[in-house]
Amino acid sequence: MINLNPNVGSVTGGINIQVPKVGGGQAERKEFSDAVKAVGEYVSKVDQAQQSSDMSVNDLLAGKNEDIVSVVSEFAKADMSFKLLVGVRNKLIEAYKQTMNMPL
Repeated sequence: MINLNPNVGSVTGGINIQVPKVGGGQAERKEFSDAVKAVGEYVSKVDQAQQSSDMSVNDLLAGKNEDIVSVVSEFAKADMSFKLLVGVRNKLIEAYKQTMNMPL
């Protein structure tokens, strides 16, 4: 089981996701679509961090960049944000499974 720490925003390079509160009726559909958009934005930010990290490593290997500390730091931020994304995905899958197993 993965326990998520809500105070990891500083570790993930400032990548934050805000999920709107769930309401009722038509507002619920709009808020759900807003939550889906927010998750999509977070996934794209994680992807950008991964690509930036890859470019930094390639620049280091090619000799364009000699500052290994910044490369390691960027790699660690990308790694932590990806781990957070996987943790959130696992929690969503677990919640879905529990919902599907509820008796009617």
